[in-house]
Amino acid sequence: MENLVKDFLRQKNFAVVGSFRNESKYAFRILRILKEKGYKVYPVNPRLDEVDGLKCYKSVSDIPFSIDAVDVVTPQEVTERIVKECKEKGINRIWLQPGAESEKAIEFCKQNGIDVIHSLCVMMKSR
Repeated sequence: MENLVKDFLRQKNFAVVGSFRNESKYAFRILRILKEKGYKVYPVNPRLDEVDGLKCYKSVSDIPFSIDAVDVVTPQEVTERIVKECKEKGINRIWLQPGAESEKAIEFCKQNGIDVIHSLCVMMKSR
């Protein structure tokens, strides 16, 4: 798992999918940490236009740039839709934050050649 984490953290372009309603939300904190570390980050939330000075995309599919990895901070049933959307966009690295992961989403990733990290928080590993 450690090699997979290192591979993820070597990437440059991250989408972060989740709730960004306020700065205490995990998605917001993850976005900010990745941004401060020099990653190019793209927030994704269908209800927002902007997060922390960045354009917010309605879906992963709406991002007009190449995405190396997606960090998912959503309820499990939403996560299961997000992993399918990532596959359609050709994204093969997904980090499921604790609470976002489901066996169905993890299994989908494994069956479709998507590298998946779960049960670890990116905030602990990116420091």
